Amino acid sequence: MAIRALNPTTPGQRGMTTQDFDGITAKRPLKSLIVIKKKNSGRNNQGRITTRHRGGGVRKFYRIINFNLMSGLTATVEAIEYDPNRSARIARILDNTGKYHYILAANGMGVGTVVSSGDEVSIETGNRLALKDIPVGSVIHAIELQPGRGAQMVRSAGASAQLMAKENEYAQVRLPSGEVRLVHVQCTASIGVIGNEQHQNIKIGKAGRNRHRGIRPGVRGVVMNATDHPHGGGDGGRHGMGKDPRTPWGQKTLGFKTRRRKISNKFIVKGRHAAKRK
Repeated sequence: MAIRALNPTTPGQRGMTTQDFDGITAKRPLKSLIVIKKKNSGRNNQGRITTRHRGGGVRKFYRIINFNLMSGLTATVEAIEYDPNRSARIARILDNTGKYHYILAANGMGVGTVVSSGDEVSIETGNRLALKDIPVGSVIHAIELQPGRGAQMVRSAGASAQLMAKENEYAQVRLPSGEVRLVHVQCTASIGVIGNEQHQNIKIGKAGRNRHRGIRPGVRGVVMNATDHPHGGGDGGRHGMGKDPRTPWGQKTLGFKTRRRKISNKFIVKGRHAAKRK
């Protein structure tokens, strides 16, 4: 996938870049694998905003992705499609029982590629195996956290993890953040790197493009009133913050650990910030 620069015929298009869709082979999704996606504009079931700066955006259907391919399945890629709900491309596959599925498209996957899932499949791009059957040092993606639950980690465009070691019932996996985590060897993962690796280099170019994505404008705390934000207020318009930075709810944001102690911490061998401390 390449990045394509637009001809600057308007100020908004100057410096804007977009994706090259040459690798996409199907224009429309399969009707049986899409559902209506209802917008909640960042609100919970009580109507309260839990995620700010969300709302609007273009309408889109949700593509039903199979993150847990059955063991013993063999399928052929019929099309590579665009998915508006994620950064990665998706592949439409037809399995040996005549059923269609959507999976994440790995780098190098194309029409006609055969993907398999099971205990004794080959170590090739797109194939899905348990970690116990994957050689140490392999590059993987779409990793399970609990056996049989389906892929939960390493699912965005260009992302990949590496299988570092295996000991007893757990394997050490280095995630894209640099964190090394223990994952049960019965959990499955797919071989290779997720495609569309240039996604992170796209330049939005103009504010309207973010509105199309459902992202509303954010306002700095220093320009608010004191009643709206801890950074707000100030006679004469103090433009510098002048105090320790905080969230709109008063939580410190620099030099203060905000992550709560999680049960999963015992599975973290090396934290994602370990390299920064050296």
